[in-house]
Amino acid sequence: MNDSISLFTTMPTTAVNETNIADKTAVIELFDPPMCCPTGLCGPELDQTLLDVSEMIQSLQTEGIAVERYQMTSHPYKFMNNNDVMRLVHEQQMAALPITAVHGKVIKIGAYPTLEELRIALNGSTNQ
Repeated sequence: MNDSISLFTTMPTTAVNETNIADKTAVIELFDPPMCCPTGLCGPELDQTLLDVSEMIQSLQTEGIAVERYQMTSHPYKFMNNNDVMRLVHEQQMAALPITAVHGKVIKIGAYPTLEELRIALNGSTNQ
């Protein structure tokens, strides 16, 4: 199996920031590995990690925190417009995914964050 990504052959020269800097709503972005559906919860057997992530996202959204999930197949422009994400994908291929960014800053690669890690990042002190 070849893990190379032919869709992205060049690094973007500029990133597009779609969030309003004046908006104080926290933004969490999850750049997911390829899955059968947007949440990965559609197969015959549920992946406990994906179920936990889905519940965590619902909890954060209930608190008014904006959380977005992106997949390469359905949101390639989100990957391409984020220089840090593209650099990691080029360097590590699929092993980099999932990638989590909070307020545009990558806080975790290769695994989903815990709720505690997200809360720390949302409060401004990130440790990778």
